[in-house]
Amino acid sequence: MTGAGAGLYTPDTMDAGAQGAFEGGDRPGAPAVVLVTAPDLAVGRELARTLVEERLVACVNLVPGLTSVYRWEGAVEEASEVLLVMKTVRRRVAELERRVRELHPYDVPEFVVLAPEHTGARYLAWLIAETA
Repeated sequence: MTGAGAGLYTPDTMDAGAQGAFEGGDRPGAPAVVLVTAPDLAVGRELARTLVEERLVACVNLVPGLTSVYRWEGAVEEASEVLLVMKTVRRRVAELERRVRELHPYDVPEFVVLAPEHTGARYLAWLIAETA
């Protein structure tokens, strides 16, 4: 095959783990988006770099300027935070959660895992390779 799609994974050419990811499945190679908040950009950047270097995630987007309103120890609180949008694969989620708990300054860090409806084949191949 030649042209724009040459060499790309498609549902027909992927192995079972990768195909589950393409289909949004729950297989080990399926992609996952993990949301974590941090108290400031410096902490967020340090978490991001460490987790990428350790190959627990392939990419982290740092989204500054959030205001979070939440209940903590019986009171309604408000704080400025940075959102980390992490891209990984399902097989790395448990280890990623453990590592976030170790590194994070919060007593109870946010850790929310989302399953994408669809992930582009080229991005998926990169994601799997970078979290190997």
